Amino acid sequence: MFKHWHTDIQAVLGRDPAARSALEVALLYPSFRAVRRHRRAHWLWTHGMKLMARWMSQRTRRITGIEIHPGAVIGEGLFIDHGTGVVIGETAVIGDNVTIYQGATLGGTGKDTGKRHPTLGDHVVVGAGAKVLGPFKVGDHAKIGAGSVVLREVPAYATVVGNPGRVVKMANVRVGELDHANLPDPVKERILAMEDKIRRLEALVDQCGEDDSHDDL
Repeated sequence: MFKHWHTDIQAVLGRDPAARSALEVALLYPSFRAVRRHRRAHWLWTHGMKLMARWMSQRTRRITGIEIHPGAVIGEGLFIDHGTGVVIGETAVIGDNVTIYQGATLGGTGKDTGKRHPTLGDHVVVGAGAKVLGPFKVGDHAKIGAGSVVLREVPAYATVVGNPGRVVKMANVRVGELDHANLPDPVKERILAMEDKIRRLEALVDQCGEDDSHDDL
């Protein structure tokens, strides 16, 4: 339970410019406190004391605003920035040196059994308010943009943004012409497709009407 203490503190110091000292992190950072308490709850969970583990995780949620199921597996150096509203599900697996921002969810879709939550590789960044839902892998060094909804596997070194999430960069090289200011709008695309279909149907009806008039002649 204590072997990750140093790397957990260094994760905060290395990635939050507002952190001034290890003592400040240990005493005042709710995200650090949530991760430390999760490691204890996870130990209880894996040693058969599941009720006690759930009690500890729910108390941690009330104290910090961060909900981590005690069954979740977390590597070294997890940094949850700010943290309020973060939810991490039971079968989630998080690699080393991952950064998760406030309001993010590593959850399930309600359609799976067994493994229901995502697996994050090393050095992954999950932006504020992002939803990563389902039992798939997010590759090493991937970045999930703020507010994105990701429902399928993300390759290593990919940057994913939007709802539904789409890969817009691979290893910092832009994919196609997408950027944050001009993300695809799935609702607009659906409306345009429907308008096109209506035009084609109207043209077909007009053609049938002309054929009928020729028959009358």
